[in-house]
Amino acid sequence: MKTTIEISDALLRRARALAARDGETLRALVEQGLQRIIAERARARPGYKLPDASVGGKGVDPGFAGAPWDRLRDAIYEGRGA
Repeated sequence: MKTTIEISDALLRRARALAARDGETLRALVEQGLQRIIAERARARPGYKLPDASVGGKGVDPGFAGAPWDRLRDAIYEGRGA
């Protein structure tokens, strides 16, 4: 995919010189840099943890731990006309 980005002349000169010194293309150097910063930021960002919103904060009733969805659904609607 092609795109256009604006970077400072000094940074572009340094990047071209580094790529030439290492025998690679500017494109390869830019891709490596982007891959590195994306991976670094992904590691640094904490994952989302869903807050416990269960009644009383006790989690899943032990009788339903590991139960299939159809069993849970049936229990939810039991006595409610479903």
